[in-house]
Amino acid sequence: VQLVESGGGLVQAGGSLRLSCAASGFTFSNYAMSWYRQAPEKERELVARITSAGVTMNYADSVKGRFTISRDNAKNTVYLQMNSLKPEDTAVYYCFVQAYNHWGQGTQVTVSS
Repeated sequence: VQLVESGGGLVQAGGSLRLSCAASGFTFSNYAMSWYRQAPEKERELVARITSAGVTMNYADSVKGRFTISRDNAKNTVYLQMNSLKPEDTAVYYCFVQAYNHWGQGTQVTVSS
């Protein structure tokens, strides 16, 4: 199982980024996928989750209305579109597949004020 995140970077407050997570080593379309984040000196927290067919999405209250999780099962990729970014969104963002308890390496998102 492998999860490889990309798309992080430095952005000003109010800006946007799209994270991608390319999956391999398992039947991607069979499993729900999640994005988590961990800010310095804070616990890792769930940001968004999407079911296997992409029918149901759940979000942390702190990102509702600003972030959108989606997936392309033909490309074995899950995305996180992040709009109206705030400095408090600064964190390392991780892709996670619960069925295999497997994390990606993470991608840094930094939002400047």
